[in-house]
Amino acid sequence: MAIFLSCQNLSKAFGPRPLFEGLTFGLFEGERTGLIGPNGAGKSTLLRILAGLDKTDGGTLSVRRGLRVGYLPQQDRFEDAREGLTVAEELSQNLQNLGLEDYEIDIRVEEGLFSAGFVDPAQLVSKLSGGWRKRLAILAQVLREPDLLLLDEPTNHLDLDGVLWLEGFLTKLRFAFLVVTHDRRFLERVTNRVIELNKRYENGHFSSKGNYSDFLEHREAYLDEQAAREDSVRNIVRGEIAWLRRGPKARTTKQQARIDRAGDLIGELGELEYRNAQGRSATIDFSGSERQSKRLVEAIKIEKSLGGRKLFGPLSLHLGPGDKLGLLGENGSGKSTLLKILAGELAPDSGTMKRAEDLKVVTFDQHRDQLDMDQSLKRALCGNGEHVSYKGSRIHVYAWASRFLFREEQLQYPLSRLSGGEQSRVLIAKLMLQPADVLLLDEPTNDLDLQSLEVLETSMLEFPGALVLVTHDRYLLDRVSREILSLDGKGNGRFFAELSQWESWKERQGEPPVEDAPKKEPRVLTPEETKELRKMENAIKSAEQKVVEARAELEDPAIAADAGELHKRQEKLEAARRNVDELFHRWEELENRG
Repeated sequence: MAIFLSCQNLSKAFGPRPLFEGLTFGLFEGERTGLIGPNGAGKSTLLRILAGLDKTDGGTLSVRRGLRVGYLPQQDRFEDAREGLTVAEELSQNLQNLGLEDYEIDIRVEEGLFSAGFVDPAQLVSKLSGGWRKRLAILAQVLREPDLLLLDEPTNHLDLDGVLWLEGFLTKLRFAFLVVTHDRRFLERVTNRVIELNKRYENGHFSSKGNYSDFLEHREAYLDEQAAREDSVRNIVRGEIAWLRRGPKARTTKQQARIDRAGDLIGELGELEYRNAQGRSATIDFSGSERQSKRLVEAIKIEKSLGGRKLFGPLSLHLGPGDKLGLLGENGSGKSTLLKILAGELAPDSGTMKRAEDLKVVTFDQHRDQLDMDQSLKRALCGNGEHVSYKGSRIHVYAWASRFLFREEQLQYPLSRLSGGEQSRVLIAKLMLQPADVLLLDEPTNDLDLQSLEVLETSMLEFPGALVLVTHDRYLLDRVSREILSLDGKGNGRFFAELSQWESWKERQGEPPVEDAPKKEPRVLTPEETKELRKMENAIKSAEQKVVEARAELEDPAIAADAGELHKRQEKLEAARRNVDELFHRWEELENRG
């Protein structure tokens, strides 16, 4: 694989606080890389640097000559679209200055609109919803066919159907991409490499070949090894400190070397302690009211319309302690409306709602309307006092803020100064102080980093009351929900046992009938081929190890500036990759005939 760009010791700070330091890695042809990390790790900033839109504070970024880079920022660039511009015109203008003939532009635009699901090329950009503007923005970059596409949170504003479309769309691309996302199912299905930016790693990042499951496995092994190294170094340091306290009499060269080594070990221990402490995440634990009622909320044949359009109904459901219902549907299908009906904030047009007496319902609002953005963080967390009351204990506001990863100096900040993820953590902190029979969570994962998502997931699983979850995070939805209700916005509601069942149903809705292909009689393997097949697995493993070794040699910082050596090692890597491909092709051929 050809190397596209190489980062050597990149560093970038935001004011006095460093975002990242000493980043060294490369991006290669054929890679579909996911970039993850906690909020504030510098993921968006790194993408802007790779796109040539921002500068580093230190280090070197080497880009292959003539490399064409596409970049999709988080911000929707179509928000101020000129009045009267159609989606086809927007895409056509986007393809100017690429040396294409007019007919080539027309073909690309027509094929692109079809692949993205746009049915009307004359539709005005200004009239598109946020999700369709996001599709258009992604399509605009893809149609330019860059060598490397940088995508910053491309699933933002997309509903679940949009995310499923994006997964299929990206997997068909012929060029490499680097995507920032918190969507774990998306990472699982789309990527073949995952990089995490985090100060818990020695070089400020951790890179893993494979999808998200592979990344979790490799990361766990790395962190276990790092934790074990900390314990080992701590034990050695104890012995060295005891030796130093005894006071060596003669300062011989050998003794001085041991003293120097003790100093180095103490420094290494401090660094390991710091890195291992960075794995800390927000402490999230919703309080249940411990109500024993079997039926908390029951909806009997309820219906609801909005603006003359039927959202859902007749719909019946019931919620009891331990029930966890996932709610799916396109934007505008009535998910938030149904939550308001379940909370008692809105009445159905028809049907019956039954609620347990003195029912305690706690709602997470995705728009954060429950927050006063002019209020200080301290007041938002604990009102006018200095303590909060949580599960019968009094906790000082500093300790309570620390549970949600806030620094002491942030307590005086107005909420408007906090990031989206920090505002979400404030709202979760407020909700945790309210004992609940029913939790209604409307997109609670927005802007949360993966560490916080993992803790939120555990808290939901352990919550003893009833829970209704609206989220585009399919990984979370699949893990938490015991039943899924899908609303189609046309009045229909359908229940599914799990997410995979819903996905299979969705595929069948738009799946054309496929005729069985005629089968060929397979040729029987010869004895030599049977023997070859038995050895094939080991041969492939050996060839893949040579790819790993060749790639490590290519990424060696020591030869980053040596063009001749880079070319030589790149050819070695490509030869190793070709060998793996040939072995896999041969293995598939033998397997199909075996």
